[in-house]
Amino acid sequence: RLSISCLLPASWHFSISPVGCPRVLNTTLRQILVIGILAAAVSLLYYSLVLIRNKYGRAYRDKKFHRYLARVTDTEATDVTNPNLNYGIVVDCGSSGSRIFVYCWPRHNGNPHDLLDIKQMRDKTRKPVVMKIKPGISEFASSPDKVSDYISPLLSFAAEHVPRAKHKETPLYILCTAGMRILPESQQKAILEDLLTDIPVHFDFLFSDSHAEVISGKQEGVYAWIGINFVLGRFEHTDDEDEAVVEVHVPGSENKEAIFRKRTVGILDMGGVSTQIAYEVPKTVSFASSQQEEVAKNLLAEFNLGCDAHQTEHIYRVYVATFLGFGGNAARQRYEDSLFTSTVLKNRLLGTQTGLTSDSPYLDPCLPLDAQDEIQQRGQVLYLRGTGDFQLCRELIQPFMNKTNETQTSLNGVYQPPVHFQNSEFYGFSEFYYCTEDVLRMGGDYNAAKFTKAAKDYCATKWSVLRERFDRGLYASHADLHRLKYQCFKSAWMYEVFHSGFSFPVTYSNLKTALQVYDKEVQWTLGAILYRTRFLPLRDIQQENFRGSHSHWRSFSFVYNHYLFSACFLVVLLSILLYLLRLRRIHRRTLRNASSSPALWLEEGLPPQKI
Repeated sequence: RLSISCLLPASWHFSISPVGCPRVLNTTLRQILVIGILAAAVSLLYYSLVLIRNKYGRAYRDKKFHRYLARVTDTEATDVTNPNLNYGIVVDCGSSGSRIFVYCWPRHNGNPHDLLDIKQMRDKTRKPVVMKIKPGISEFASSPDKVSDYISPLLSFAAEHVPRAKHKETPLYILCTAGMRILPESQQKAILEDLLTDIPVHFDFLFSDSHAEVISGKQEGVYAWIGINFVLGRFEHTDDEDEAVVEVHVPGSENKEAIFRKRTVGILDMGGVSTQIAYEVPKTVSFASSQQEEVAKNLLAEFNLGCDAHQTEHIYRVYVATFLGFGGNAARQRYEDSLFTSTVLKNRLLGTQTGLTSDSPYLDPCLPLDAQDEIQQRGQVLYLRGTGDFQLCRELIQPFMNKTNETQTSLNGVYQPPVHFQNSEFYGFSEFYYCTEDVLRMGGDYNAAKFTKAAKDYCATKWSVLRERFDRGLYASHADLHRLKYQCFKSAWMYEVFHSGFSFPVTYSNLKTALQVYDKEVQWTLGAILYRTRFLPLRDIQQENFRGSHSHWRSFSFVYNHYLFSACFLVVLLSILLYLLRLRRIHRRTLRNASSSPALWLEEGLPPQKI
């Protein structure tokens, strides 16, 4: 006999004999009803648990996909009515102007392994909350008392977008770059002092002495590297076997075992004046000399992006180097200066007239075939005509790399730690993208052989043909005649800087040239706000711990309270029903016993007794 019991406030049981089916068929209607209710309650609980498991399991498996998709399609207006949103403001004070960026992020999820999910704020029209003013802040070096008035429109603009109730807890950072670096320290201090004194009087943002400073080129490079890798999701932890990982020797923990984490990307940024490279150095490096070690200290940055200084999983060692004069336009200027000087000297020594008239121009291999140009210096004009020889152009500009015979060096003989070419990935921005895409139309994945062939063909094409193609709109919409004329030179320059200067092999296939990441222009200010707010998650975690040690269960029950409420309601209802059935059963048994008592007394031959 199989006995089934329900251990509830009203204890109840029924039995099924070995015959099985006949007894089940004879089961009373109330038992069938109770069994059905019990089965429904159990099914509901099971269904709720399955939903929970599927939701969290799917969220874990698809975390990367959904976060990346959110970043790609994140064009919705920021919900300023959401009380759980936090805000942060960064002002980029550059040489030509100042721009303000407003960022926002939801409350931290409580996992100390995760970083804040910071995004750029968008207004009601879904446009990024950004504003720019001119001139640069360095123009006020002689009148620092006017700086706060100069920057006030930017802060008023941000104050209009950040909810008023959030102002006092919204950090404001004013970070000055190239234009301020060239000023004397006394003038820098005067400008910053005016900001620190006047801004708190007129605005309620969280603004302390450390929130206004002149950052170095190294800091700017680190922030840019952080911003790119954050948008690409390279700081997230994953167990996905398809993800590229790298072995890392965490700085300061040489005695500990190496850890494996997501491979970060390096960045190459070639502007008009300078070129910058930044990438993670996952392993401890050795130095050829003590002098090289001293130089390396100024080029290697070690920092912890995690909210807990004692955790090492978010410690990164990044190499950052900036090379002034190695941007596309500055390089062309250096090349023309050298060309002018050498040609004038050669004419003087040999008594020739090369380049002095348009009829006998200097033949420049770095200009497209038959393209004409002029160099004007010291009241003299040097006439040029292009021969479109890409290979010869490369040979002529190689000396401008200023390479040395020392090991582990790059442009200008500057120290460069080794790159693991087989397990690395780089993104090329600005001129790296313009050179490959604007005219050659091959931006994206870089292939040295295909790029060389395309550049050779372009340089060897007659200028009249290039102009015709330009007039027909066959090139990028923002490409102009300046780009057409100097594309040959800049293609050769980019190629040499990448392969000769930074020593990347021609077989390297993990360079992507891009203007944006996920259709968004990633500014170094994103990396700045991420780095400077890195300890905020710890505050949220501590607050959660203070509220109780079962915060996870409370969050769990809050999310699924409708399922749990339904289940509890059914259980209570079932308990009441079973209790009533039990009372009814006892009542009937009592009545049966009472009615059968006289018959038992008579059967024994005894007189019936009064009840």
